[in-house]
Amino acid sequence: MESESRATTSSSSSSNSSAFSFISKGWREVRDSADADIQLMRHRANSFKNLATSFDRELENFFNSASTSFSVPAIRSPPAEIDFVKKLQPKLSEFRRAYSSPDFSKKVLEKWTPRSRLRIDLSAIRNAIVAEVEDGVVDFDRVRKRNVVSFREFWGVWKSEVEGDEAAQSRDWEPIRVLKTRLREFEKRSSSAEIFGGLKNSEFLEKLKSSLKAICKESQESKEVPPLDVPELLAYFVRQSGPFLDQLGVKKDICDKIVESLCSKRKNQLLQHSSSAGESSVIGNDNINDELDLRIASVLQSTGHCYEGGFWTDHAKHDPSNGKRHVAIVTTASLPWMTGTAVNPLFRAAYLAQTAKQNVTLLVPWLCRSDQEIVYPNSLTFSSPEEQETYIRNWLEERIGFKADFKISFYPGKFSKERRSIIPAGDTSQFIPSKDADIAILEEPEHLNWYHHGKRWTDKFNHVVGVVHTNYLEYIKREKNGAIQAFLVKHINNWVTRAYCHKVLRLSAATQNLPKSVICNVHGVNPKFLKIGEKVAAERELGQQAFSKGAYFLGKMVWAKGYRELIDLLAKHKNDLDGFKLDVYGNGEDAHEVQSTAKRLDLNLNFLRGRDHADDSLHGYKVFINPSISDVLCTATAEALAMGKFVVCAEHPSNEFFRSFPNCLTYTTSEDFIAKVKEALESEPQPLTPEERYNLSWEAATQRFIEYSELNKVLNNTEDGAKFSRNNRKIIKKSIALPSLSQIFDGGLAFAHYCLTGNEFLRICTGAIPGTRDYDKQHCKDLNLLPPQVENPIYGW
Repeated sequence: MESESRATTSSSSSSNSSAFSFISKGWREVRDSADADIQLMRHRANSFKNLATSFDRELENFFNSASTSFSVPAIRSPPAEIDFVKKLQPKLSEFRRAYSSPDFSKKVLEKWTPRSRLRIDLSAIRNAIVAEVEDGVVDFDRVRKRNVVSFREFWGVWKSEVEGDEAAQSRDWEPIRVLKTRLREFEKRSSSAEIFGGLKNSEFLEKLKSSLKAICKESQESKEVPPLDVPELLAYFVRQSGPFLDQLGVKKDICDKIVESLCSKRKNQLLQHSSSAGESSVIGNDNINDELDLRIASVLQSTGHCYEGGFWTDHAKHDPSNGKRHVAIVTTASLPWMTGTAVNPLFRAAYLAQTAKQNVTLLVPWLCRSDQEIVYPNSLTFSSPEEQETYIRNWLEERIGFKADFKISFYPGKFSKERRSIIPAGDTSQFIPSKDADIAILEEPEHLNWYHHGKRWTDKFNHVVGVVHTNYLEYIKREKNGAIQAFLVKHINNWVTRAYCHKVLRLSAATQNLPKSVICNVHGVNPKFLKIGEKVAAERELGQQAFSKGAYFLGKMVWAKGYRELIDLLAKHKNDLDGFKLDVYGNGEDAHEVQSTAKRLDLNLNFLRGRDHADDSLHGYKVFINPSISDVLCTATAEALAMGKFVVCAEHPSNEFFRSFPNCLTYTTSEDFIAKVKEALESEPQPLTPEERYNLSWEAATQRFIEYSELNKVLNNTEDGAKFSRNNRKIIKKSIALPSLSQIFDGGLAFAHYCLTGNEFLRICTGAIPGTRDYDKQHCKDLNLLPPQVENPIYGW
């Protein structure tokens, strides 16, 4: 500016004063014009940034409304619109980042500032002014007009007066032209609503929302889905009953109108939700059936319920063609309760798994802490199933000497003080997945199925074997009105075993004669007892005294476990056994009464706390006395024989298996009992032969079980006409024949039992624990189970 002033003052003083006045005035106008244009550019840049932000906000609202307006299940093959969205989102994000950044206007002004060109324009103005001054005539209006036009010709009109003026656009810089072109494209759309206006009223929106719902599946799962209400349930029922209603003369159009009217309430709620969100509804009368299907699917998906077949058939049943078979052993008790149904199924699982021909799962009851304190000895309790499983595995591996490779699972159970047993709560069969439902072994099948309200075992499993452990009729006869109760229980046992088992194994003839049953001892003894017997035999061969004590009795201290018979025999022949002393080991509900009775009769009995039969303190006894006639197959008798002791027991069907052992002394009368006891105390037992030792082992018991349960045929895939080809490793089965009359009758028995056990009043009248048709909240918490209403959803009922 100073060089320009010096150039003008070199002229005459008059012309210098005129030129300086003009330049000052013209510069102010040029500067004001430039500032106005800069402010206009800044305003336009901010407007564009706000427009980009608004565009981004509208896009996010669009995606959010698409993911929350409808409940659409996942689709396997996404439609073509998803590809459009996938391509659209990155470009929009890039566009937004590029033109909506906070320093966008700053960068525009830095790159496209007009300061450098202002100098050039002022030089042009200076030349023009000098020329005018030299001519002596200064036309200020013309100079001012020319100056303004020159500046705007360089910068271009922000928005061309005439659209498509290519000549005007060609005079702009490239960055300015690109920016103006993009701004004009957005200004053609007056608002963001016009951008999405065409989409909202098109069919594309409905498909796009369905696709976006599939993408947002994980986030939708975390949201609570309202349960089906009564009108929706009725609508689905009417639609599914269409063929039946058609037979009654109700036309399909009428059914459709009923369904539409029942669903109108839900439809109106969706319409209100869509209106409040500023969206147009895509729900119409044409797709009301589809919306009902989607509602049901979304509710089932949100609850986690999985359909595994109907009541009569199970389409998800285990397919044996995949190679390895699966055996599920279900029992009614678990360690640390030292009872036969807790110990023997545990050994069976271990030795079946040892063959490695099949996978094995042991399903045992889980008791809540309050029941654990009653049932388990020494106040032993567990806070979690994993803790109890660890205890069970450690106990087992200490006794069998190898690592058992089988799975332990738990089902809910409750302890009945009246029956002194554990009653299953809920459907026990549901805790074996259908993919593993191949072979089931029900330990005490009558006990497991007295109040079973669930899927039929023979429908879910390919082969079901029941193992009868307990002579319940003998126990019940000892109770009040025992004869009537025993009559009812006898027929109920026949009912449930016939309905739920393919084969039944009775450990001895002491059990009730059940349908489809055979008699076979399929139990062995703990290997630890066989090792004790071998040790005793070795000591005797060396001339050492193996037995230093006399006689003892061990068993749960309840009257039905032989204590009544024992006290009666000793009281009757108290004078015949002068100096005879018997040590009694056991705990139980009747302990106080038993001890009081023995003391009142002045019997020479020494009562001690119960302990493991393999305890070192019991090794020195020579004679084990067991007068019980209520047992089916006394495990303690087998263990005493395995340890090389004498056993004095009644001549009873429960002891038939043991009569082949020379150390087993059976009696028929009370006088015979005294003679056998004296014989045992005065003589030495014979060592077991290898054959006798093998017959007592679990290896032999497992072989007997596989043979008598026909499990060998099932495992070899030869039952029901199935043939196994070792060359091509494929299973070829004959076509399934129509069910026989016996199978139809068994199915009717199962259905009738299912209906009766579903009534809570009938369950309580027959002795069930209240609330055991389904498991309770505490079981849900302990076993991490879904609530029963989710496993068997009946919404609104």
